[in-house]
Amino acid sequence: MAERKRLGDILKEAGLVSEDQIKETLNVKKSDQKLGDALLERGLITEQQLIEVLEFQLGFPHVSLYRYPVDTSLLSIVSKDFASRNMVMPLKKENNELTLAMNDPMDYYTIDDLQIATGFQILPVIATKDEIIQAINKYYNLKETEQEMPDDDGEQAPAIKLMNQILQTGVQMKASDIHIDPQESKVLIRYRVDGLLRTERTVTKNMQSSLIARVKIMANLNITETRLPQDGRIKANVNSVPVDLRISSLPTVYGEKIVIRILDLGSVLNRLSELGFNKVNYQRYMKMIEQPSGMILITGPTGSGKSSTLYASLNHLNTDDQNIITIEDPVEYQIEGINQVQVNTQTGLTFTNGLRSVLRQDPDIVMVGEIRDSETAEIAVRASLTGHLVFSTLHTNGAVATIPRLIDMDIEPYLVVSSLSGIVAQRLVRRICRDCKEKKEPTEMEREVFEKRGLSISDVYYGKGCSNCQYTGYRGRLAIQEVLVMDDEIRKMMMNNQSIAQIRQYVWRNGMIFLIDDGLLKVKKGLTSIEEVMRVALDD
Repeated sequence: MAERKRLGDILKEAGLVSEDQIKETLNVKKSDQKLGDALLERGLITEQQLIEVLEFQLGFPHVSLYRYPVDTSLLSIVSKDFASRNMVMPLKKENNELTLAMNDPMDYYTIDDLQIATGFQILPVIATKDEIIQAINKYYNLKETEQEMPDDDGEQAPAIKLMNQILQTGVQMKASDIHIDPQESKVLIRYRVDGLLRTERTVTKNMQSSLIARVKIMANLNITETRLPQDGRIKANVNSVPVDLRISSLPTVYGEKIVIRILDLGSVLNRLSELGFNKVNYQRYMKMIEQPSGMILITGPTGSGKSSTLYASLNHLNTDDQNIITIEDPVEYQIEGINQVQVNTQTGLTFTNGLRSVLRQDPDIVMVGEIRDSETAEIAVRASLTGHLVFSTLHTNGAVATIPRLIDMDIEPYLVVSSLSGIVAQRLVRRICRDCKEKKEPTEMEREVFEKRGLSISDVYYGKGCSNCQYTGYRGRLAIQEVLVMDDEIRKMMMNNQSIAQIRQYVWRNGMIFLIDDGLLKVKKGLTSIEEVMRVALDD
């Protein structure tokens, strides 16, 4: 075994971090957190850099578990609990040597414990944390499910276990949705990660009814009703992470399809500075939301991060001297210090009625989940004119296109013009994986795209695909935005019925950064690719 060195010294020798950064990290990290994890969390190193250092400096081989043939007979030697607690996965056994994939091959305590418990010599190899978690889920869960099938006559216990495994995998993969999809002869379990769906496992058809019953019990839905769609929610702790789950069931020809939306309570309450606004847009937006009254609209299609921006804005304004009331359908995240009202059409509590009542509650700031009809729009507009700050969302393509949309809702143009403070249009693009990011020459087409927008480009970046990003080249997402600040000139142009094209021309001359431009600036920084920006901002 390599001599027992300290990780901090090795990273310092490799020139990846300085003595000061190590000291500072040691001061702020949680007591039970390892130095490597703390450095990763603070973004001072990437997981790939960590692996390369351990591989080259200490000679630990790096394996990709994604395609590794794991010897499943070893699962009985190393328990699932031990594996997940210490981030290890047994891979193969030769003679007296057990090859063990480890996230931290310098964790000598774990190695010593296993050597004593199993009597084998341990050969550590390095794998990424995500891969170890997925391997543990995949192999141990399959083993548990297979064991229970013969053991268990009643179907309830396996269903409970299977459901827990499905949720754990979803939270670990940072999925936004889990789909339980009944097919003719099997049930697919699919996860939406970074906006794309992928099938992770299949379950036998005979587990279908007990699995779906289990979800319905958890969400307090009617188990006997299988012919009508139902909605519910669950508050749960998954892997000691508090999550809110929204459940939706839909009858299909092969049985009920279930979609579980995972609302990760930790990730939504970002600061506004963490939402990826570029400097200019950030200043414009901050100035806009710190006004005492007016209407601010966030626009974009479903799943473009509108809620995150709204909640971050409310969180920023959430002080003792402000009465903030929201009316939402449904209330996605519950925030302390904010009064949140849930729309309930069955009892007649619609957006319109709710908003009328909210305005009698002496609010300073009102957030209306979505403007769906002219009545809600009218009350929201009038509220912003009577000294309230009103936030809401609309489904439109761009910031400028939102203005005629409000006028189409039969609101007097002069009311729209005087109430609007500004509009933010937003989309989400996938972030290039930091671990396999590479530079390349831009193609002719890429240069052309930049030149058309008056920008120049010398290098573009792409992810060549690695085990950390499941070979997609992308990991995580970031927002691109355009911020339209209403000024007297735009108000005048609208009152004089000037066309959208003329207004666009004016705001462009005045330095507004359109969606596509913000996207291209982020391509230039190496955060995302031109393909991603074109995918979401082409209507420009």
